[in-house]
Parts: sequence; structure tokens; C-alpha cells
Amino acid sequence: MLTEEELKELRELSVQTRKNIVKMVNNAKSGHPGGSLSGVDILNVLYKKCLNIPSDWNKSPDFEKRDRFILSKGHASPLLYSILAQHGLFPETELMTFRKFGSKLQGHPSKDHIAGIETSTGSLGQGISIGCGIAIGLKLDKNQANVVVYTGDGELQEGSCWEAFMQAAHRNLDNMIAIVDRNKLQIDGNTEDVMALDDVAAKIRSFGWKTMEINGHDYNEIYAAIQTAKESDKPFAIIANTIKGKGVSFMENQAGWHGKAPNDEQLAQALLELN
Repeated sequence: MLTEEELKELRELSVQTRKNIVKMVNNAKSGHPGGSLSGVDILNVLYKKCLNIPSDWNKSPDFEKRDRFILSKGHASPLLYSILAQHGLFPETELMTFRKFGSKLQGHPSKDHIAGIETSTGSLGQGISIGCGIAIGLKLDKNQANVVVYTGDGELQEGSCWEAFMQAAHRNLDNMIAIVDRNKLQIDGNTEDVMALDDVAAKIRSFGWKTMEINGHDYNEIYAAIQTAKESDKPFAIIANTIKGKGVSFMENQAGWHGKAPNDEQLAQALLELN
């Protein structure tokens, strides 16, 4: 269990992350706020309490021992950029260059531009496959690092995800953790209307993974699930039930905010609520 002091720190971090997200997307006049806001609490717990990722990146003597994080739903880049800046991997002042011409902070993460990004993502359905390849490589090198892949639920409608789940179980990649952002919304509406996923945990479990379902906004549940996953003798999937647009009332549970920027008036309201 996390202490009250740790919980307070995470709450404060999450508020700042959410403020960064809405300000970045507003400033760029484009981006994906809904699915970025839903994952804030998960990534803050990951980076603050669970992952071994050096803040000086490849200058660290333990760089090769780092855990690998893959943002498979690359359109949630405002979330990842804010987390990486808060983790010390680049200055927070750069966040407002998001999606600007010549910026390192592209609409989808590119590993060639800033520290902290393991692989370029954005084409949905590829992150789990990439994670499998990295996890196999770590096994061959006898490297004890973990691979964490953060994926959207709508993304699981891609067949390549299920091939990767099968591959990970077949090769017993117990160094691999998948976190599914189960907010039940995608760009076209409710996931269950677009192409029903039903019981995601049961589906993944049937492919040979261990699974756990949690509240993706409860810091203690997130932390406990990740710690359990790290000790698993099989690949482990965490189904995190979340609220798309979490923290901003008019964005919450609204598919329309999947990829739309708030105007200045909406930004002011969002910041007021987050304060």
C-alpha cells in the first residue's frame, strides 16, 4: 500500500499532468485529450513508483537495465510527453511546442527526437508485437528488465494484438506487462457498438496470460497490480477501467473529445475544474 504522503504526491502530479495535457492540446489547436486524460493516474504511478527508468536516460551507467515502456496508443502523446518532462527527461518548458512546426514533440511519439521514448508509435495494433520482440531480446541477453505496453481498448480490435498475445504466452514472456486503458470509447463511439470486446480480461486470459481488473484511477490498485505483474511467472495483463476525459467534466465519457482541442473558453473551464 502507498503511504498518505505518496498518495498526496501522486494526486498533485496527476493534477499537473492533466493541466499540461489540456494546455498543450489547446495551444496546438489539435491533439487527443480524452484518451490522454484517462491514463494520467496509471502513468504517474508507473513512472513515480514502479518503473526503473533513469532520468538522465542513456547517460546513466544502468541504462541497459532500464524497464522499457511502450505507448502503443501513440495518439495519447500529450500524456507521455508531460510524464517524461515531469520525470526530468526534458524541460517542461518545451511542452508548449507540442505539434508545432519543427518541434521535437510530434503528434505521435518519435524515438529519434527526445529521451525516454523506446519506439515510435501511432499506427494502432503494433505495440504489443513490438513489446514481444523487446521482451524476447531481453531474455536472450539475460536482462531482468520488464517491458510495459500501454494500449487502448479500441486498439484491441486489431487482429495483430491477438497474434502478439498468443506469441507472448507461447514464449512465456513473464517479463512483459500489458495495461489496457478500458475507457470503452474510441473515435467512432462506444467500443461495444463499434466492435464489441466484451470481457477483455477473459479473452486475454484464454490466450495464456494472467490478468487482473482494476480501477484505473485508484493509485493503490494500480500500484498493487503492477507489483503483482512484475512477480508473475507468465505475461500479465492489467485491465484498467478508466473514464475518458477524466478530470474535466465536459470531456468525461464523451467520444467527441477523442481528438478535439478545447478552445480558450473551454480551456479556462477545464483549468478551473482541475484547480
